[in-house]
Amino acid sequence: MMQTYFGNRSLSRRICLNSDGKPVGTSRVIDIHSHILPEVDDGPKSWEVSVEMCRMAAADGVTHMVATPHSNDRYHYDHAYLTGCVQRLQGMVGETPQLSLGCDFHLSYDNLQSLLAQPHLYTVAGASYLLVELSDYSIPALIGDWFMRLGDRGLTPIITHPERNAILRQTPQRVIEFVEMGCAVQITANALTGFWGQRVARVATWLLEREAVHVIASDAHDTKHRTPTLSEARAAAAEIAGEEVARALLEENPRAILSGQPLPYSPKPVLKG
Repeated sequence: MMQTYFGNRSLSRRICLNSDGKPVGTSRVIDIHSHILPEVDDGPKSWEVSVEMCRMAAADGVTHMVATPHSNDRYHYDHAYLTGCVQRLQGMVGETPQLSLGCDFHLSYDNLQSLLAQPHLYTVAGASYLLVELSDYSIPALIGDWFMRLGDRGLTPIITHPERNAILRQTPQRVIEFVEMGCAVQITANALTGFWGQRVARVATWLLEREAVHVIASDAHDTKHRTPTLSEARAAAAEIAGEEVARALLEENPRAILSGQPLPYSPKPVLKG
C-alpha cells in the first residue's frame, strides 16, 4: 500500500521556454487518467480524434499520458488489444506525449477476482498503482477488506474522481477514511474549474484543503468538453493549496505512480471545520 513520506527535494516551479526564450504554458506535467483510445469505451470514436487529443495535451504541457479504458459491465478490458492500440497511437503522435496503458477499474466482485489473478494487466503502466472507480449507486460494505486484499498483493488503489461520485460528494469524510486505509485520491482537473458545477468544485476544494488529494488528472474523453488539459487546474490548485502542492499533484506524484514508487507528497489528511 501507499507509503507516507516527504522528499527533501525542492518543489520550486519549472518554467518552460519556447524557441524565443519566453515562458510557455505550464510546467511539464503527467496525466495518469485519460480516455484517448478510439472505440474501446465512451472516449473518442476515431483515431483522428485520439491524435487530436494527444496533440492538445502536448500543447498544454503534458509530456506523458496514461490511456485508461474502462473495465466494467459495459466495456470489456482486453489488455493485449489495448496495448496494441497504445502502440499504434504512439506511432501516430510521435514522441510527445509519451503513452502508457492503465485501466479505469470498476470495483466489483468479478473484476476483483480477475485483478487478483493478474494485477499487472490493470495497473498504471504495469506497476503497483490501480485506478479504482466506485459506483454512484452503492459502495460495498466490505470495501475495506477489498482494499486490504489489494494491499496484500502490493497494490495501491487510487480512488478516482470522488468529488463526482454521487455518494462520496455527500459524505466526503469517507474519502479521508479511504486515505487512512492506504488509498491515494485523484480528482478531476476540470472539477476545480467549474465544469461539473459548483457543488463538485466545492467538494474537490474541500479535499484539497484537507490534504486528501494525491493526483490531479484530466479523465479526458474528447476535445470539446472533457478535454485533456491540466494547466487551468494547476493554477486553481496552486491558488487553493500552494504551488509546491500543485507541482506535487501534477508532476512528482504522477511520476512516482508511473514507476511504482512511493509518493513524494502523501500527508496525513487534516480534518477541520
